[in-house]
Amino acid sequence: MKLSLGIHRPALAYSMTTLGAGMMNSIFYFYYVKLFLNRYKISESSFHQAQVVFMIWNAINDPLFGYIQDNSKVGFCSVRRHSILYGAPFYALAFLLPWFPWKSYTEGEWLSGIHLMVALCIFDGLLTFVLLAQCALFAEISSKHESRLQLIKYNQVASLLGSSSILFCGLVSDNMENFASFQTFTICVAVVSTACMCYTGVFGITQYEQREKPVESGGKAESSLSLATVLTLTKQILTQKNFLLFVFMNFFQVFHGTFCSNFMIIFADNLIPKDALPSFVRSIMYGAGFIFPQFLVLISHSLFSSIGYYKVILYAFYVEAVAAAVMLLVGPHHYYILAVFLTINMVLVHASFSVFNLPLADIVDADFNTYKRK
Repeated sequence: MKLSLGIHRPALAYSMTTLGAGMMNSIFYFYYVKLFLNRYKISESSFHQAQVVFMIWNAINDPLFGYIQDNSKVGFCSVRRHSILYGAPFYALAFLLPWFPWKSYTEGEWLSGIHLMVALCIFDGLLTFVLLAQCALFAEISSKHESRLQLIKYNQVASLLGSSSILFCGLVSDNMENFASFQTFTICVAVVSTACMCYTGVFGITQYEQREKPVESGGKAESSLSLATVLTLTKQILTQKNFLLFVFMNFFQVFHGTFCSNFMIIFADNLIPKDALPSFVRSIMYGAGFIFPQFLVLISHSLFSSIGYYKVILYAFYVEAVAAAVMLLVGPHHYYILAVFLTINMVLVHASFSVFNLPLADIVDADFNTYKRK
């Protein structure tokens, strides 16, 4: 289905959630560490305690929300686009939680630790709820490899636009030095992001959802899975070598990407003197770390078709390792080289992770065919 301008409607609907989530996620994970450490003056122990609670909740909420969305009979959970539609406003509200202090914090105050813990857990929970539904949409929109590559293109353009929020936020707020301007900017981002994700919720209809309409009118829907069935499904999935290798790789890639997103601004502030790198140059560097990955994926589209995504991801890992070795030999006192290294490292990590939906979708398809899933 295409619009008169040649735009694929399902791909456009899918990518609008990427646009909205990208604007919020980039700002949230890039600035929250600096906010609580430098502005709210959270104590080191409270910061670590909040991170531990967040780590535990992050490990729990993915399978929890996945099970709920796959087995719930409630419309806003069982239908992917409805999960996005109804989850989007709460997701945006959760995004605003860190930027507005509950009071004027004193240094080391315990309430700032509670604030961080609540903000991280609520934001990550709603992010998971919405983006799990979107992740399922990727596999359900089309089973053809070429169609999925086209979907990746739409998604990368949306991600490119969404990531630019870091650049504009840094320029508008002087990298959060002008906090009132920063708060105003985050409110605008929350409103625009909600509208984008609601577009997906209204128009992101999958081919499977269209096929199920006659079934729904003719008889009772399939009952929810029993515990024995769930255990059997889990065993089948966990015995697949490709799935286990993907989980292993994905774990380290998410760790690396999260580490870069959360601490790049801290590393730059502590390793590169302010007189060596002006504020506007830093803003451009931070923006490039989020924007250039999407450019890199877009211009590499022909490589995915010619040599496959596996080799592209593998070569990206090789470049990361070589760049790290070179930086180790050069040393930390060459500030412009260090700035380029931090940017390149972040670009490669996020660029390679941007195409992880391709191997994941192929693993889903292989499981679907092997076990004759419905």
